[in-house]
Amino acid sequence: MKYKDTRELFKIMPRLAILMGCVFLSHSALAQSMSQNTSPNTAPNTVHDPRAMPEIATGLYPQSTAQGQTYMVVTPHKEATKAAVDILEQGGTAADAGIAAQLVLGLVEPQSSGLGGGAYALYYEADGQKLHSFDARETAPSAARASFFHDENGMKMDFETASLGGLPVGVPGTPALLMRLHKSFGVMDQGQSFDYAQDLARDGFAISPRLADMIAHDAQKLSGFQRSAAYLLNADGTPKAAGTILKNEAYAQTLDQLRAGGAQWFYGQHAASLTQTIKAHGGHLTLADFAAYEVQERPLLCGPYRTYKVCSMAPSSSGGVALLQALGMLERFDLSAGATAENIHLIAESSRLAFADRNQYLTDPDFMSLDYRALLTPTYLRQRSAMISVDRAQSKVSAGMPDTEGGTAHISIVDGQGNILSMTTTIENSFGSKLMSEGGYFLNNELTDFSFDIDHVNSPASMKRPRSSMAPVIVFDAQGAPVFVVGSAGGSRIIGYILQRLVAQIDWNMPLAQSLAMPNMLARSDIVELEHGAAHMQGALKAKGHEVKVGDMNSGLTAIVIENGTMIGAADPRREGFARGK
Repeated sequence: MKYKDTRELFKIMPRLAILMGCVFLSHSALAQSMSQNTSPNTAPNTVHDPRAMPEIATGLYPQSTAQGQTYMVVTPHKEATKAAVDILEQGGTAADAGIAAQLVLGLVEPQSSGLGGGAYALYYEADGQKLHSFDARETAPSAARASFFHDENGMKMDFETASLGGLPVGVPGTPALLMRLHKSFGVMDQGQSFDYAQDLARDGFAISPRLADMIAHDAQKLSGFQRSAAYLLNADGTPKAAGTILKNEAYAQTLDQLRAGGAQWFYGQHAASLTQTIKAHGGHLTLADFAAYEVQERPLLCGPYRTYKVCSMAPSSSGGVALLQALGMLERFDLSAGATAENIHLIAESSRLAFADRNQYLTDPDFMSLDYRALLTPTYLRQRSAMISVDRAQSKVSAGMPDTEGGTAHISIVDGQGNILSMTTTIENSFGSKLMSEGGYFLNNELTDFSFDIDHVNSPASMKRPRSSMAPVIVFDAQGAPVFVVGSAGGSRIIGYILQRLVAQIDWNMPLAQSLAMPNMLARSDIVELEHGAAHMQGALKAKGHEVKVGDMNSGLTAIVIENGTMIGAADPRREGFARGK
């Protein structure tokens, strides 16, 4: 990852020129949509993701990058980054800053994350060089059964119907995670991390162009919920425009009570009113479901790639396992030629095999019959990698047989002490269930991440956590020092977005800003998906036997490279992300 080596940069510039030539397209060109023909329930080797684009693509924004030696913050929104920097300047840790950033994101990006959703976080303690992994995924109601998304006639509900209102709402995990991060790693008074968001909620903030696009896209659905409509739509039902000042006194009051009462208030007194709202809109969560919620500290999930150690999330997220599987299958190949069609073919093949296993085996570990670590043994990865040909795509891929014995936002922060937070946070679809709570935030629709099939490994069950694809990542060098922090939004495409950037950093020595701006190229099934700027690769990939589709991909990457005492931060130009360092 020696991106500052000028000789390496000149080596890859010819390939970058070809690859990047089509990246900075006009807003209208990038807005061409890829047809999505997925359904909520498909065979194991196909895409199980009717939420392929949880949030619509909204074009390109000026890319934000920053350099620093003391700290670095990259979030999806300028105000969230400013809030985190404010905390770091006061001497706070990455945990304190991450809390501030998340509370602001829940206000200025209500379509993506907030107190009504869940998250996964990796936290690295520089003092003691210890890594922690937290699962704050939402949980299903205790009344949930495999037929949760079937109607009274035993028929599967259509996805749109299932995704709205109280039915798809799981117990939010984000509030519990924020309190856990502060208790374990915070050094400031808890309330200081709340100040920026509270002031912004009371004073007001301007609707950004991206949020305005989201409101316009979902205006009809939002109109069906009184609080949602009153907040984001004009009196005549039209969407509020970019530049409109929004104030949210209800959210400010929620933060007042959360900072005073902590998780006990949220999952107790506040939950009593939440459950009434959810039940009134067809949901099944009870006060007992809220009271039973706990953040799970998961076993560390790390694996080798080249001379590095890549760490990500263990299940209930499938992201970490799929990433490490794909990297393990790729390791025998020389990918140093860069982002060529030949290398994209290899990445796609490894990803297809990883997704087949993901769809067959991975879910909440408390409900999993297979030890997911069996998917990552060297023997199994060699067997799967041997199925990859450099010349020809496999016609179909399916899950292997391991030895059983053996919408979203991402925050990347490095503080002045070297502590690191890599946290991916979500409410699922844009504006989640479209149901706004009395607390001034939107409630998730995460339960639609379950399979609607009764006999699927990821079918709903009492208190179960739906499978996710979120994959916060921290990469360590051979000496154990952290060198790369990355994560993304984007539904099940998150895995492909991050896989591509790991290869770009480790194998291609690509400068970070170019890595995040380059066209997305991935495979989740028997189809290779290319963003418009990589359309020129269609011919070469089709010649190897791939089916190819070209269209929009709304990634939301934030990343930090750490090298020789310097940090480089960058945000995905597909969103309004902002990087700032010192």
